[in-house]
Amino acid sequence: MSAARVLVTGATGFLGGHVVSELRAHGHEVFAAGRRADALSAVADAEHRLPGDLASLRSVDLEVDAVIHCAALSTPWGPWRDFRTANVDGTAHVVEFARRNRVRRIVHVSSPSVYAAPRDHEGIREDEVDPRNRLNGYIRSKIAAEELLHAAQRAGDVEEMVILRPRGLIGAGDPSLVPRLLDVHARVGVPIFDGGRNLIDVTAVQNAARALRLALTHGDARGGVYNITNDDPRPFRDVLVQLLDLLGETPRLRSVNRRAAWAVAAILEGVHGVLPGRPEPPFTRYTLSTIAFSQTLDITRAKRDLGYRPAVALDDALAATAAELRSAS
Repeated sequence: MSAARVLVTGATGFLGGHVVSELRAHGHEVFAAGRRADALSAVADAEHRLPGDLASLRSVDLEVDAVIHCAALSTPWGPWRDFRTANVDGTAHVVEFARRNRVRRIVHVSSPSVYAAPRDHEGIREDEVDPRNRLNGYIRSKIAAEELLHAAQRAGDVEEMVILRPRGLIGAGDPSLVPRLLDVHARVGVPIFDGGRNLIDVTAVQNAARALRLALTHGDARGGVYNITNDDPRPFRDVLVQLLDLLGETPRLRSVNRRAAWAVAAILEGVHGVLPGRPEPPFTRYTLSTIAFSQTLDITRAKRDLGYRPAVALDDALAATAAELRSAS
Protein backbone atom coordinates (compact mmCIF):
# COMPACT_ATOMS: atom_id res chain seq x y z
CA MET A 1 0.00 0.00 0.00
CA SER A 2 2.20 2.85 -1.28
CA ALA A 3 -0.36 5.65 -0.79
CA ALA A 4 -3.62 4.70 0.88
CA ARG A 5 -6.79 6.50 1.87
CA VAL A 6 -7.19 5.96 5.61
CA LEU A 7 -9.90 6.95 8.07
CA VAL A 8 -8.64 7.59 11.61
CA THR A 9 -11.22 7.61 14.39
CA GLY A 10 -10.42 9.52 17.56
CA ALA A 11 -8.18 11.74 15.44
CA THR A 12 -8.18 14.57 17.98
CA GLY A 13 -6.99 12.33 20.81
CA PHE A 14 -3.44 11.84 22.05
CA LEU A 15 -2.74 8.74 19.98
CA GLY A 16 -5.07 9.61 17.10
CA GLY A 17 -3.37 12.94 16.47
CA HIS A 18 0.02 11.26 16.24
CA VAL A 19 -1.40 8.63 13.90
CA VAL A 20 -2.72 11.35 11.56
CA SER A 21 0.73 12.98 11.48
CA GLU A 22 2.52 9.65 11.00
CA LEU A 23 0.33 8.65 8.07
CA ARG A 24 0.64 12.00 6.33
CA ALA A 25 4.41 11.95 6.76
CA HIS A 26 4.41 8.69 4.77
CA GLY A 27 2.25 9.93 1.92
CA HIS A 28 -1.17 8.59 2.94
CA GLU A 29 -4.39 10.54 2.46
CA VAL A 30 -5.99 10.83 5.88
CA PHE A 31 -9.62 11.39 6.85
CA ALA A 32 -10.09 12.43 10.47
CA ALA A 33 -13.16 11.50 12.52
CA GLY A 34 -14.03 12.90 15.93
CA ARG A 35 -16.83 14.33 18.02
CA ARG A 36 -15.46 17.87 18.39
CA ALA A 37 -15.66 19.80 15.15
CA ASP A 38 -13.48 22.62 16.51
CA ALA A 39 -10.67 20.22 17.42
CA LEU A 40 -10.95 18.43 14.08
CA SER A 41 -10.33 21.67 12.22
CA ALA A 42 -6.84 21.72 13.74
CA VAL A 43 -5.91 18.32 12.28
CA ALA A 44 -7.70 18.17 8.92
CA ASP A 45 -9.12 20.42 6.22
CA ALA A 46 -12.85 20.55 5.51
CA GLU A 47 -12.70 17.83 2.85
CA HIS A 48 -11.02 15.40 5.23
CA ARG A 49 -13.08 15.96 8.39
CA LEU A 50 -15.88 13.71 9.64
CA PRO A 51 -17.35 15.40 12.73
CA GLY A 52 -19.76 13.49 14.92
CA ASP A 53 -19.83 10.47 17.18
CA LEU A 54 -19.03 6.96 15.98
CA ALA A 55 -22.71 6.19 15.43
CA SER A 56 -22.76 8.79 12.64
CA LEU A 57 -20.26 6.69 10.67
CA ARG A 58 -22.94 4.09 9.98
CA SER A 59 -24.50 6.36 7.35
CA VAL A 60 -21.29 7.84 5.90
CA ASP A 61 -20.35 6.97 2.33
CA LEU A 62 -16.59 7.26 1.94
CA GLU A 63 -14.17 5.27 -0.16
CA VAL A 64 -11.13 4.40 1.96
CA ASP A 65 -8.70 1.50 1.99
CA ALA A 66 -8.48 1.14 5.76
CA VAL A 67 -9.73 2.37 9.12
CA ILE A 68 -7.45 2.87 12.10
CA HIS A 69 -9.83 2.82 15.04
CA CYS A 70 -8.30 4.85 17.88
CA ALA A 71 -11.45 6.30 19.42
CA ALA A 72 -12.26 4.95 22.88
CA LEU A 73 -13.32 5.85 26.38
CA SER A 74 -10.18 5.16 28.40
CA THR A 75 -10.42 5.69 32.16
CA PRO A 76 -10.08 3.43 35.20
CA TRP A 77 -13.55 4.23 36.52
CA GLY A 78 -17.03 4.79 35.17
CA PRO A 79 -20.42 3.17 34.56
CA TRP A 80 -20.53 0.10 32.34
CA ARG A 81 -23.10 1.69 30.02
CA ASP A 82 -20.61 4.44 29.09
CA PHE A 83 -17.85 1.95 28.27
CA ARG A 84 -20.28 -0.24 26.33
CA THR A 85 -21.56 2.70 24.27
CA ALA A 86 -18.12 4.11 23.48
CA ASN A 87 -15.98 1.00 23.12
CA VAL A 88 -18.28 -1.86 22.16
CA ASP A 89 -21.12 -0.15 20.28
CA GLY A 90 -18.57 2.30 18.86
CA THR A 91 -16.54 -0.56 17.39
CA ALA A 92 -19.75 -2.04 15.95
CA HIS A 93 -20.38 1.27 14.17
CA VAL A 94 -16.88 1.13 12.67
CA VAL A 95 -17.54 -2.41 11.47
CA GLU A 96 -20.79 -1.31 9.82
CA PHE A 97 -18.98 1.60 8.14
CA ALA A 98 -16.34 -0.81 6.85
CA ARG A 99 -18.95 -3.29 5.61
CA ARG A 100 -21.01 -0.67 3.74
CA ASN A 101 -17.98 0.97 2.16
CA ARG A 102 -16.13 -2.27 1.43
CA VAL A 103 -13.10 -1.19 3.43
CA ARG A 104 -10.27 -3.65 3.04
CA ARG A 105 -8.72 -3.52 6.52
CA ILE A 106 -9.55 -2.42 10.05
CA VAL A 107 -6.64 -1.74 12.39
CA HIS A 108 -8.06 -1.67 15.90
CA VAL A 109 -6.43 -0.11 18.95
CA SER A 110 -7.11 -2.35 21.92
CA SER A 111 -5.36 -2.28 25.30
CA PRO A 112 -2.94 -4.36 27.40
CA SER A 113 -5.31 -3.64 30.29
CA VAL A 114 -6.87 -6.96 29.27
CA TYR A 115 -3.89 -8.63 31.01
CA ALA A 116 -4.40 -6.74 34.28
CA ALA A 117 -4.16 -8.88 37.41
CA PRO A 118 -2.79 -8.54 40.97
CA ARG A 119 0.43 -10.42 40.33
CA ASP A 120 3.87 -10.04 38.79
CA HIS A 121 3.91 -11.23 35.20
CA GLU A 122 6.79 -10.59 32.82
CA GLY A 123 6.94 -11.31 29.11
CA ILE A 124 3.16 -11.46 28.65
CA ARG A 125 2.17 -12.91 25.27
CA GLU A 126 -0.88 -11.94 23.26
CA ASP A 127 -2.82 -15.11 24.01
CA GLU A 128 -2.54 -14.72 27.80
CA VAL A 129 -5.92 -13.06 28.25
CA ASP A 130 -8.64 -14.13 30.64
CA PRO A 131 -11.89 -13.31 28.77
CA ARG A 132 -13.68 -13.27 32.14
CA ASN A 133 -11.56 -10.38 33.46
CA ARG A 134 -13.97 -7.93 35.11
CA LEU A 135 -11.50 -5.78 37.04
CA ASN A 136 -13.20 -2.68 35.61
CA GLY A 137 -15.59 -1.63 32.87
CA TYR A 138 -12.80 -0.47 30.56
CA ILE A 139 -11.16 -3.91 30.52
CA ARG A 140 -14.49 -5.62 30.02
CA SER A 141 -15.31 -3.32 27.08
CA LYS A 142 -11.96 -3.82 25.34
CA ILE A 143 -12.29 -7.60 25.58
CA ALA A 144 -15.83 -7.35 24.20
CA ALA A 145 -14.71 -5.08 21.34
CA GLU A 146 -12.02 -7.57 20.30
CA GLU A 147 -14.54 -10.41 20.42
CA LEU A 148 -16.95 -8.35 18.30
CA LEU A 149 -14.28 -7.78 15.65
CA HIS A 150 -13.36 -11.46 15.48
CA ALA A 151 -17.04 -12.38 15.14
CA ALA A 152 -17.52 -9.78 12.40
CA GLN A 153 -14.59 -11.19 10.46
CA ARG A 154 -15.94 -14.74 10.78
CA ALA A 155 -19.28 -13.46 9.48
CA GLY A 156 -17.60 -11.88 6.45
CA ASP A 157 -18.32 -8.28 7.48
CA VAL A 158 -14.62 -7.47 7.85
CA GLU A 159 -12.20 -8.56 5.14
CA GLU A 160 -8.91 -7.93 6.95
CA MET A 161 -8.37 -7.04 10.60
CA VAL A 162 -5.36 -6.45 12.87
CA ILE A 163 -5.45 -5.60 16.58
CA LEU A 164 -2.73 -3.73 18.47
CA ARG A 165 -2.34 -3.41 22.25
CA PRO A 166 0.04 -0.49 22.96
CA ARG A 167 1.14 -0.24 26.58
CA GLY A 168 1.21 2.99 28.65
CA LEU A 169 1.47 5.80 26.09
CA ILE A 170 3.73 8.69 27.06
CA GLY A 171 5.10 11.78 25.37
CA ALA A 172 4.36 15.47 24.95
CA GLY A 173 0.61 15.95 25.13
CA ASP A 174 0.00 12.94 27.40
CA PRO A 175 -3.43 13.65 28.94
CA SER A 176 -3.56 10.75 31.35
CA LEU A 177 -0.67 8.62 32.59
CA VAL A 178 1.90 11.22 33.66
CA PRO A 179 -0.63 13.90 34.72
CA ARG A 180 -2.35 11.39 37.03
CA LEU A 181 0.97 10.42 38.60
CA LEU A 182 1.98 14.04 39.10
CA ASP A 183 -1.38 14.88 40.64
CA VAL A 184 -0.96 12.11 43.21
CA HIS A 185 2.65 13.20 43.79
CA ALA A 186 1.58 16.77 44.50
CA ARG A 187 -1.27 15.79 46.81
CA VAL A 188 0.02 12.92 48.93
CA GLY A 189 3.14 11.49 47.34
CA VAL A 190 3.38 8.51 44.98
CA PRO A 191 2.90 5.08 46.59
CA ILE A 192 5.84 2.72 46.10
CA PHE A 193 5.44 -1.05 46.36
CA ASP A 194 8.21 -3.60 46.90
CA GLY A 195 10.73 -0.77 47.00
CA GLY A 196 9.68 0.37 43.54
CA ARG A 197 11.54 -2.53 41.96
CA ASN A 198 8.49 -3.70 40.00
CA LEU A 199 9.02 -3.33 36.27
CA ILE A 200 6.84 -1.11 34.09
CA ASP A 201 6.68 -1.30 30.30
CA VAL A 202 5.58 1.87 28.49
CA THR A 203 5.46 3.17 24.92
CA ALA A 204 6.42 6.49 23.34
CA VAL A 205 3.28 7.63 21.55
CA GLN A 206 5.21 8.10 18.30
CA ASN A 207 6.20 4.43 18.40
CA ALA A 208 2.58 3.36 18.83
CA ALA A 209 1.61 5.53 15.85
CA ARG A 210 4.38 3.95 13.80
CA ALA A 211 3.18 0.46 14.71
CA LEU A 212 -0.34 1.36 13.59
CA ARG A 213 0.98 2.60 10.25
CA LEU A 214 2.91 -0.63 9.78
CA ALA A 215 -0.25 -2.59 10.55
CA LEU A 216 -1.89 -1.14 7.44
CA THR A 217 0.22 -3.45 5.31
CA HIS A 218 1.76 -5.97 7.68
CA GLY A 219 0.59 -8.49 10.23
CA ASP A 220 -1.79 -11.41 10.18
CA ALA A 221 -4.91 -9.99 8.51
CA ARG A 222 -7.01 -12.85 9.92
CA GLY A 223 -7.30 -11.06 13.24
CA GLY A 224 -3.69 -11.00 14.37
CA VAL A 225 -3.09 -9.41 17.77
CA TYR A 226 0.14 -7.57 18.65
CA ASN A 227 1.64 -6.15 21.83
CA ILE A 228 3.42 -2.82 21.42
CA THR A 229 5.88 -1.27 23.89
CA ASN A 230 9.22 0.54 23.85
CA ASP A 231 10.81 -2.84 24.64
CA ASP A 232 12.62 -1.17 27.53
CA PRO A 233 11.06 -2.28 30.85
CA ARG A 234 12.46 -0.47 33.90
CA PRO A 235 11.82 -0.36 37.65
CA PHE A 236 8.88 1.90 38.44
CA ARG A 237 10.88 3.90 40.97
CA ASP A 238 13.69 4.60 38.48
CA VAL A 239 11.30 5.92 35.82
CA LEU A 240 9.38 8.03 38.32
CA VAL A 241 12.51 9.57 39.87
CA GLN A 242 13.93 10.30 36.40
CA LEU A 243 10.74 12.11 35.38
CA LEU A 244 10.59 14.11 38.61
CA ASP A 245 14.24 15.05 38.24
CA LEU A 246 13.56 16.33 34.72
CA LEU A 247 10.75 18.43 36.19
CA GLY A 248 12.94 19.75 38.98
CA GLU A 249 10.74 18.11 41.60
CA THR A 250 11.90 16.43 44.80
CA PRO A 251 10.47 12.90 44.88
CA ARG A 252 7.73 12.30 47.45
CA LEU A 253 7.51 8.53 47.67
CA ARG A 254 5.45 6.51 50.13
CA SER A 255 6.17 2.86 50.85
CA VAL A 256 2.89 0.92 50.84
CA ASN A 257 2.01 -2.73 51.42
CA ARG A 258 0.50 -4.22 48.26
CA ARG A 259 -1.94 -6.56 49.98
CA ALA A 260 -3.30 -3.85 52.24
CA ALA A 261 -3.60 -1.37 49.36
CA TRP A 262 -5.52 -3.91 47.28
CA ALA A 263 -7.99 -4.50 50.11
CA VAL A 264 -8.51 -0.77 50.62
CA ALA A 265 -9.01 -0.22 46.89
CA ALA A 266 -11.70 -2.91 46.82
CA ILE A 267 -13.50 -1.23 49.72
CA LEU A 268 -13.24 2.20 48.10
CA GLU A 269 -14.69 0.87 44.84
CA GLY A 270 -17.59 -0.66 46.72
CA VAL A 271 -18.34 2.57 48.57
CA HIS A 272 -17.91 4.89 45.59
CA GLY A 273 -20.01 2.56 43.48
CA VAL A 274 -23.10 3.37 45.55
CA LEU A 275 -22.44 7.06 46.21
CA PRO A 276 -24.52 9.60 44.24
CA GLY A 277 -22.84 10.13 40.87
CA ARG A 278 -20.43 7.23 41.51
CA PRO A 279 -17.32 9.48 41.88
CA GLU A 280 -13.96 7.95 41.04
CA PRO A 281 -12.17 6.54 44.11
CA PRO A 282 -8.76 7.96 45.12
CA PHE A 283 -7.27 4.79 43.66
CA THR A 284 -8.63 1.59 42.15
CA ARG A 285 -7.56 -2.04 41.89
CA TYR A 286 -6.86 -1.51 38.20
CA THR A 287 -4.53 1.40 38.99
CA LEU A 288 -2.72 -0.77 41.53
CA SER A 289 -2.37 -3.55 38.98
CA THR A 290 -0.38 -1.15 36.77
CA ILE A 291 1.97 0.37 39.36
CA ALA A 292 2.26 -2.21 42.16
CA PHE A 293 3.26 -5.28 40.15
CA SER A 294 5.83 -6.10 37.48
CA GLN A 295 4.03 -6.47 34.16
CA THR A 296 5.98 -6.48 30.91
CA LEU A 297 4.91 -7.46 27.41
CA ASP A 298 6.55 -9.75 24.88
CA ILE A 299 6.67 -7.90 21.54
CA THR A 300 8.35 -10.68 19.57
CA ARG A 301 5.28 -11.12 17.38
CA ALA A 302 5.16 -7.40 16.49
CA LYS A 303 8.84 -7.42 15.57
CA ARG A 304 8.40 -10.50 13.40
CA ASP A 305 5.10 -9.75 11.65
CA LEU A 306 4.91 -5.96 11.61
CA GLY A 307 8.60 -5.21 11.30
CA TYR A 308 8.14 -3.00 14.37
CA ARG A 309 11.09 -1.48 16.18
CA PRO A 310 10.86 1.44 18.64
CA ALA A 311 12.18 4.61 16.99
CA VAL A 312 11.81 7.00 19.95
CA ALA A 313 13.78 6.03 23.07
CA LEU A 314 12.13 6.03 26.48
CA ASP A 315 14.58 8.65 27.77
CA ASP A 316 13.62 10.96 24.91
CA ALA A 317 9.91 10.42 25.52
CA LEU A 318 10.33 11.26 29.20
CA ALA A 319 12.35 14.36 28.34
CA ALA A 320 9.70 15.56 25.86
CA THR A 321 6.95 15.01 28.39
CA ALA A 322 8.81 16.95 31.06
CA ALA A 323 9.72 19.78 28.67
CA GLU A 324 6.09 20.31 27.74
CA LEU A 325 4.96 20.23 31.37
CA ARG A 326 7.63 22.76 32.35
CA SER A 327 6.63 25.12 29.53
CA ALA A 328 2.97 24.90 30.55
CA SER A 329 3.63 25.66 34.23
